[in-house]
Amino acid sequence: MMKKIGEYLFFWATGGALYYSFEILFRGFSHWSMFVLGGICFVFFFIQGKSLNWQEPLWKQVLRCMVFVTSMEFITGIIVNKWLHYAVWDYSEMPLQLFGQICVPFMVIFSGLSVMGICLSGYIGYYLFGEMKPKYHVL
Repeated sequence: MMKKIGEYLFFWATGGALYYSFEILFRGFSHWSMFVLGGICFVFFFIQGKSLNWQEPLWKQVLRCMVFVTSMEFITGIIVNKWLHYAVWDYSEMPLQLFGQICVPFMVIFSGLSVMGICLSGYIGYYLFGEMKPKYHVL
């Protein structure tokens, strides 16, 4: 049990650091809540793949992860932007947006990040934690 907790904490910290760094690189700034969110999403990438023995087509995994990431972004946005007024992001000017917290263009971006996260988390699990080797296929 403690091994699994340690493994998931590693995935969370790795995903948080990667997403936080991604935002710094492309936006020039980030917020601590993005570390938390990135970590949660990275753990999800790993768990969803592992739970299906990495057998499901990559497009289905990406679709599932994109929905998860977008849902988590919406929940996080409502908390940090609307309730706490941190103003971390605002998609109000973007097309096809909802309350300025999520939008279709960023869903597309998150689908690309999901592909990378699914693959990276699978191989981290395999090489560092002795988990099943992922077998990715598109169809």
